Amino acid sequence: MSIAARLTELGIELPAVAAPVAAYVPAVVHGDLVYTSGQLPFTDGALPAIGKVGTQVTAEDAKAYARTCALNALAAAADAAGGVDRIGGVLRVGGFVASAAAFTGQPGVINGASEVLGEIFGDAGKHARAAVGVAELPLGAPVEVEVTFILA
Repeated sequence: MSIAARLTELGIELPAVAAPVAAYVPAVVHGDLVYTSGQLPFTDGALPAIGKVGTQVTAEDAKAYARTCALNALAAAADAAGGVDRIGGVLRVGGFVASAAAFTGQPGVINGASEVLGEIFGDAGKHARAAVGVAELPLGAPVEVEVTFILA
């Protein structure tokens, strides 16, 4: 099944590629890989929330935002690669969580990204990963995700 068909089956519509907030491009193709820049959870051009996870943002909401970040990354990768069906799988996910001082649930938050990529790509969605707590993220975002995709 093509990735486009799988997205339709899951009821997922990829968003428009988010405009960069600084001096970079959303994704770059190199060899058989597509590297995405860190993606914030933009929805219709706006962040759904700002603040630290564990105080202003719940872990459950942050997990949903990580899912949005992953879909934004897939949209950026597909745009750079010439279409979503050119994306063959996932190599690595890097997740960053703006964390309150005592918050230690970063892996659970970044599961939002990992799980949706697994739903879309099946076995080809299995990937290496980092889930890191940070003091701040751009624009006050609670989560940021970067993905390295494999071309089909």
